[in-house]
Amino acid sequence: MTTENNTRDSIGKVLLVGLALLSLFPFISSAVALVIGIVYAQIFENPYAKETKKATGLLLKLAVIGLGFGMNVYSAISAGKDGFILTVFSIFLTLGLGFLLGKLLKIDKKISYLVSSGTAICGGSAIAAVSPVIKADEKQISVALGIVFILNSLALIIFPPIGHALGLSQVDFGLWSAIAIHDTSSVVGAAAKYGDQALEVATTVKLARALWVIPVAFLSMAFFKTKGGKVKLPYFIGLFVLAMLANSYIPAVQTVGPYIVEASKAALTLTLFLIGTSLSYKTVKSVGFKPLLEGVGLWIFISITSLLYIMYVN
Repeated sequence: MTTENNTRDSIGKVLLVGLALLSLFPFISSAVALVIGIVYAQIFENPYAKETKKATGLLLKLAVIGLGFGMNVYSAISAGKDGFILTVFSIFLTLGLGFLLGKLLKIDKKISYLVSSGTAICGGSAIAAVSPVIKADEKQISVALGIVFILNSLALIIFPPIGHALGLSQVDFGLWSAIAIHDTSSVVGAAAKYGDQALEVATTVKLARALWVIPVAFLSMAFFKTKGGKVKLPYFIGLFVLAMLANSYIPAVQTVGPYIVEASKAALTLTLFLIGTSLSYKTVKSVGFKPLLEGVGLWIFISITSLLYIMYVN
């Protein structure tokens, strides 16, 4: 039995490395890479789970910074203006609805708040920033992250077809995905599949949205009456802005920018594959029905309301 387990573990390790390398090829889209990772997770347990968690965080930051080398500061400012009002209203409406749903479903207060924050702002990044502030324990954080990653993965797969079916322009789809998809990784993945302009709008609006984690974290400290909590600042957003400025004003950077962008997209695809390897059935089962119901309800709310605003008001 031990020999069989060792053989299975060895196969799992070799396959994980091979699939990770495969995801770097241009013909593998971000959605396909995510699905491959999820399929892997149902058959094998990720032998490098801790390393994968660290790698995804670093790769995502590097990918986002790299994408800045393909963007223009003037169009980014324009995109940011378009998404500002929608960002503000959607964040506080989602947090408010999350509070009511948590009360109605009698969900643990901190789990409910982490799910709401992740849905309202920027998925796992928001949960990581808010959790130490409200002093959430490991289980509460794991449940919230599990819910966000499940819905995040689904959004990456279904949003582009919905956008095409509704005839959304690239600008509208970029804005919608930035508002309604949780994590930056899936926002960028979905928008990149839709088009270059969608990618620019989505990345800019999502990163501007991510900055709201700072005031929300301080409000969380007051709401939960905690002391000594630490607020983590999303420093990589500043590096993204610097990359965008360099691409806008330095001709030499504009020459190498396209190559950096392509490498960043490959890093993002690898990131999504690695995220998929952690989404096993065991993960889905562990989150619990009521928190998952809250997460789904909030996601549907923010997806539909933001889409209606973009289509008929914006």
